Amino acid sequence: MRSSKPTTSPPEQRLPAADRKDCALPREPGRRPRATTDATPGTRSAGTLLADARTAIAPVLRAAVATLGHPLDRMAGYHFGWCDAEGNLRTGAHGKCLRPALTLAAAAACGAPAADAVHAGAAVELLHNFSLVHDDVMDADPLRHGRPTVWRVWGTTNATLLGDALQALSFAVLSDGGVPEEAGAAAVIRLARTAATLCHGQYQDCDFETRPDVSVEDYLSMAAGKTAVLLGCSCALGALCAGADSRTVAAFNTFGRNLGVAFQLVDDAIDIWGEPAVTGKPALSDLAARKRSFPVVCALASGTDAGHELARLYSEPRPMTTADVARAAELVAAAGGRELTRDYADRALRSALAGLPPGVARGDLETLAHVVVRRNR
Repeated sequence: MRSSKPTTSPPEQRLPAADRKDCALPREPGRRPRATTDATPGTRSAGTLLADARTAIAPVLRAAVATLGHPLDRMAGYHFGWCDAEGNLRTGAHGKCLRPALTLAAAAACGAPAADAVHAGAAVELLHNFSLVHDDVMDADPLRHGRPTVWRVWGTTNATLLGDALQALSFAVLSDGGVPEEAGAAAVIRLARTAATLCHGQYQDCDFETRPDVSVEDYLSMAAGKTAVLLGCSCALGALCAGADSRTVAAFNTFGRNLGVAFQLVDDAIDIWGEPAVTGKPALSDLAARKRSFPVVCALASGTDAGHELARLYSEPRPMTTADVARAAELVAAAGGRELTRDYADRALRSALAGLPPGVARGDLETLAHVVVRRNR
């Protein structure tokens, strides 16, 4: 196994626990972290909803990470943006926390305090970050949130182990009394099935890189597994924590899955036309790797001259040059890939909102849904 120390850092001297600047906060003996505040659903901005969700689940996340042995706890803290590679506390770029926000909003929409869904929100965030750590390894992505990815600092073997640990923690957190007893088994089963579907979706995404014939329908099916399934689970778990009936839980799952498709399509557009200073990732990385993202799939299927030129560029065996990548972006737009991606994302958003069950407080969910298609990172 590779060394567990940062590849860019000198050998580390392990300090006594009392002297270390650890980024993970220890669990307080005998107590489970919980949120204690709520606001009326539909009265907050998207930024407030996301920030409130991040604040609510932070104690649970940190307590869970603190149970990992060294150096996995430090690696996790680095990935979450709590510390640098040496364990020094820091504040800075972090994830959007959309999935936990959806979990808390779904619980609130069904009439439960958001605090009842905090453990479920933390669980989906852990599962999401398991997928991010592994995705960075598989795609060889060098940056996340403007910093070197975990595998670039600690190597691919240790990054893979961290992803595995985060997935395990997601089930531990969900099982740790944070879900109403009557919904506990259903919640854990749903999360487990989500994890399996997510892995299959990631397999499909990797498989597309070597397939010349990916259709729009193929891509949407992949997105339903790789991305949408976890947003569906996030919403369904919130409803479960609120004691909702099976029909309502299913409706929230469908809402989240449709929203997840929109999320993936917008994500693909951002990779091509987003600003690196905002996204924290290199520009045009999907095109440079000749990935068949949704705008590319639409462009290749367009039958246009631009689409044919893009197909020739994608079929060449040599690596893409900077000029090639810039030309590919122009061709995708000229072939209609950008416009079609926006249209499909808007359609998925409308389907999501139309599927929300009647009689629920939908304001916060609508706010979060709209930010999915309007975001720039």
